[in-house]
Amino acid sequence: MNGYRTFFASFLVFFLTTGLTTPALAVSDAGEETRFFVQTGKGLAGKALRKVFGVRHEFLTGFTTDGSGLLTGASKIMGVEIIPVQRLNILQEAPSSAGPAESAEPAVRGGTPGKQTLEPSPRPTPTVRIPWGTTMLYDGTEATPSGGSDVTVAVLDTGYRPHPDLDQRVVDCKDFSQRKASVVEDTCEDTNGHGSHVAGIIAADGGVDHLGIYGVAPEASLYIYKVCGKNGSCWADDIATAVTHAVDAGAHVLNLSLGADNSSTLIADAIAYAADKNVLVVAAAGNDGPYEDSIDYPAALETVVAVGALDETATIATWSSRGINESTTQGIIEERDIELAAPGVNVESTYYTGGYAILSGTSMASPHIAGLAAKLWQGDAVATRDLLRSLTLPVDLGESGDDNAYGWGLPQL
Repeated sequence: MNGYRTFFASFLVFFLTTGLTTPALAVSDAGEETRFFVQTGKGLAGKALRKVFGVRHEFLTGFTTDGSGLLTGASKIMGVEIIPVQRLNILQEAPSSAGPAESAEPAVRGGTPGKQTLEPSPRPTPTVRIPWGTTMLYDGTEATPSGGSDVTVAVLDTGYRPHPDLDQRVVDCKDFSQRKASVVEDTCEDTNGHGSHVAGIIAADGGVDHLGIYGVAPEASLYIYKVCGKNGSCWADDIATAVTHAVDAGAHVLNLSLGADNSSTLIADAIAYAADKNVLVVAAAGNDGPYEDSIDYPAALETVVAVGALDETATIATWSSRGINESTTQGIIEERDIELAAPGVNVESTYYTGGYAILSGTSMASPHIAGLAAKLWQGDAVATRDLLRSLTLPVDLGESGDDNAYGWGLPQL
């Protein structure tokens, strides 16, 4: 075995020192169903592995690559650990029995309900300028929303397409999902619609003519980081890299309306970094309810504000994922607990057509809380999180205490 290890090491060093590559070892298309984390240092062997297999993203303990069958041989011969990179998704369609779902065919303003229709010119108008969800957070008042100035929210999603109600809010736009590059500056085109909808819930400002729709914190700035493709699928290493980038760029709040059944170490480490840097992370709980312990990751992490979805009567949607709050310590956030509930059924917001769409899901609930966090930012993530919990309704929406469905409940101004 030592002979094989020596031979393979020599082979890698040869490629490192000569600079040769072959088509068989070239980085594969990032859209393929293979991507791996290679746990290795940056010594000679680590450099050789990077040279041969290509680097998608660098991490403290290794790198990710779009993969090759030869990685298996490297792991066996060199004793290098190779771990498949997890895939996540923007949260999928909620059952129709609880209202229209977030899906590829939402009700689009200006088209036929239930059909995806590109908006014609001139610019359409929303059904309402202040959606019911924003009004509910503002404790029923219909005053024009305000707040969020000097606060930046990073939206990690399917991107954004120019929209008059968002164009003044977007200050940074990057694509971490492209096949040929790990990050592309100044582009984040939304080819799905989900990301544009989420961004509008947070910070739509009605446009320069004030005839459009308003989000919860219309003075906030937005970093739009595309981490998911047209089909809503996202790689964990792209998400983790975007989280770290947003933190280093100065974001105060991160919104993640995406998830998976299991935790990704790469994402968990990035979110721990965000918490250490005083950044508040808010995420959608998932649309897998009404079963106990159906919450998705990363929302299930204790460092993340997990948000369930309410309808217009402040009732939890049947499909909104549940936590395990009633089995854990009351009054303390622990892993797999729901923290807050927010509007998430039949929510109208900006859409990638340049118009508006109505979607449902915890993906819509999470940005309500991210926007409220921006509006109420206390200069500190912990203080802001505590304030959000303190603003929940004095009368429990669900079971006594923080329960599996509602968590602490609905925060209102």
